[in-house]
Amino acid sequence: MGRIVIVAYRPKAGQQAALEALMRRHHQRLHAEGLVTERTPVLMRAGDGTVVEVFEWRSKEAMQRAHDNPRVQQMWSEYGAACDYVPLAEVPEARELFAEFEPMHIDEPLRPELSP
Repeated sequence: MGRIVIVAYRPKAGQQAALEALMRRHHQRLHAEGLVTERTPVLMRAGDGTVVEVFEWRSKEAMQRAHDNPRVQQMWSEYGAACDYVPLAEVPEARELFAEFEPMHIDEPLRPELSP
């Protein structure tokens, strides 16, 4: 049975564009490894630039297999250079009764202020 997760990625200084570029390939890369379902991920941007993602792993076992997968480990290394993973509760919008975020789309171009 699938497992839906919510993850918050806070970009490191000067790494917003790099993080958002990674986000646009994240699901595709996990899917190529057979780790996530076909469910389209939901990407959103908080006011402070934190990117929040909701996606579905195939199973708890798939989540565990990711930790032993060299391609996933490489991808996580790329994420480590671009962002810090933060608890969702640290994203200011998540403290609201109706948490509201700016939608992101995997195929949208980077915002002009984020382009390298």
